[in-house]
Amino acid sequence: MAKQLSLQLRTWGGARKGAGRKPKGAKAGVSHLRRAKVTRHTPVHVTVRMAPSVPNLRSKQLAPVVIKALAAGSESFGFRLVHYSVQSNHCHFIIEAPSSAVLARGMKGLCVRLARAINRQRGVKGRVFADRYHEHVLRTPRETRLALAYVLNNFRKHNPAADRVAFDPLASSAAFDGWKGHAVANDDGARRGVSTVAARCWLLQAGWRKHGLISPREVPSYKPAAVKKVAP
Repeated sequence: MAKQLSLQLRTWGGARKGAGRKPKGAKAGVSHLRRAKVTRHTPVHVTVRMAPSVPNLRSKQLAPVVIKALAAGSESFGFRLVHYSVQSNHCHFIIEAPSSAVLARGMKGLCVRLARAINRQRGVKGRVFADRYHEHVLRTPRETRLALAYVLNNFRKHNPAADRVAFDPLASSAAFDGWKGHAVANDDGARRGVSTVAARCWLLQAGWRKHGLISPREVPSYKPAAVKKVAP
């Protein structure tokens, strides 16, 4: 009598080694969270980080081309770059946009300009940004003031020699009229290359002032909330 062979059926259920989504480590990118609603009344703090291969953005070679690219992409179809800060390996922006779609379209255009300008200056091709950009929608006067101080004085968090100068020459310091004790920045370094547009929303024009003017020496302590991940 022939022996019946057992039939091995392939299954996909149950736990198995290596299955499932892998946990995010310390170097994981920006998390994918639900898109925050952006309106013309709510400015947005945006952060973009460079890939490790990109040299110091504040160098004499890259700083001018970065500022020029920001100027070229500062306003389009409702997207408005109101303030910026260029650091060694990242940039901070304060942006106005009437909707999430306009913000995404404007950031895509701005990032393309930055990438092309940086690669052209270096004579290379390839990835410029380390990850997708962070966005944090600002909804209250206090939150807006903290974000402004964080962006405009961000170099004080990264530069040990920051106390030697009043204003960051690679931020939009000269375009800001909310400095405590200063009508506007008045040194030549800060005035050179400012490339922004004037604020229109109430939070950036007047609302933030309810919590006091910003000292040029203020060291920012604001930490943006966790935000979604958006392709540049």
